[in-house]
Amino acid sequence: MSRIKIFTDSTSDLTPSWIQTYDVGIIPLYVVFGEESLKDGVEIKPEHLYERVSRDGRLPKTAAPSPADFMTAFQPSIDQGDDILYISLSSELSSTYQNALLASSEFPEGRISVIDSLNLSSGIGLLVMKAVHAAQNGQTLSEITHLIEALKPNVRTEFVIDTLEYLHKGGRCSGMQNLIGSLLKIRPVIRVTDGKMAPAYKVRGKREKALEQMLQNTLSNKEQIDKDLVIVVHTMAEEDALDLQKSLQEQTGARVELATAGCVVCSHCGPKTIGIIYNTAL
Repeated sequence: MSRIKIFTDSTSDLTPSWIQTYDVGIIPLYVVFGEESLKDGVEIKPEHLYERVSRDGRLPKTAAPSPADFMTAFQPSIDQGDDILYISLSSELSSTYQNALLASSEFPEGRISVIDSLNLSSGIGLLVMKAVHAAQNGQTLSEITHLIEALKPNVRTEFVIDTLEYLHKGGRCSGMQNLIGSLLKIRPVIRVTDGKMAPAYKVRGKREKALEQMLQNTLSNKEQIDKDLVIVVHTMAEEDALDLQKSLQEQTGARVELATAGCVVCSHCGPKTIGIIYNTAL
């Protein structure tokens, strides 16, 4: 039986220990400053991104890996007889999925399965970890593909964004909205819905109020939460993430792990963004 190699992209925000322990292949997206294109997580880290944005006053653009990038990444596994399952960033947010499909068509039929996560960040990471464990348990490529497709609609992804500055610089809110939001200390909460980032609601006041609201939203579903893994993902907000981790573990009994967001999420949402991601049980 062929071994199944799991691939994903850098937006999955898997922890380095998971990547190493489970031998997950990571295909980086690109962070683009003018003419300079840098591989996410390889040639640039979030702290460097924030430094450049602060210095230059402009956000980078992000770009998908090319079909050639995917072919280069996939070829060694195919050559050694492995089958491949690749779980991508949402097709609603990037051409990453389409480029992976184009690359997979260059290999023998049935050797590579490409799945559109319809999610981002640790919403992808949760699906990757399910695929990893299914492969370890001896499931076939077809069986794992069907499992992940069934799980996709059950992933719940919600973020609290600390500042409107990055949304403003990225053209996602107007200057007046940014000014009013800053004066009123409005903190937008973003959910992933049908593969897209969509405003869920806004919380006015202290950051702690927004985090508590997100926590309560999660706890309102605690009977449906898949206890195998819940992820608290953050960028430059470790203290808040640890507090959420503790509360979730105590109140749900789930395994709750921390992850840090990579440059793609950081470039859209900014520092001190924090999210809770979980599956509802099948």
